[in-house]
Amino acid sequence: MSNYQEPIEKLDEKTKNISKAITSLKEEVEAVDYYNQRVMTTDDPDLKGIFEHNRDEEIEHACMTLEWLRRNMDVWDDELKSCLFKEGPIVGQHSDEEHASEGTKGLKIGDLK
Repeated sequence: MSNYQEPIEKLDEKTKNISKAITSLKEEVEAVDYYNQRVMTTDDPDLKGIFEHNRDEEIEHACMTLEWLRRNMDVWDDELKSCLFKEGPIVGQHSDEEHASEGTKGLKIGDLK
């Protein structure tokens, strides 16, 4: 079984490791969801505690994998610094920066004619 979408012989080791990390991140986040749902639906206090512990460990695993991606794949560092640990609304924080950069570089619709 392969997670690769492109021919494996054309992928370098760094790309394969990034793919492994992204696959692991998806699995960890999915596990967080599963455990969180179990926490909310069990009536047994001991089992609830176990599920809470497991959920929180999966969050830690997801964060460690995200940190690996930040250190090893371009753009993650900039985007995480731009998005995390900010106050105020989550949506729209970047619009001023993105619109400012659009005005100074890149293609515009009119450039394609």
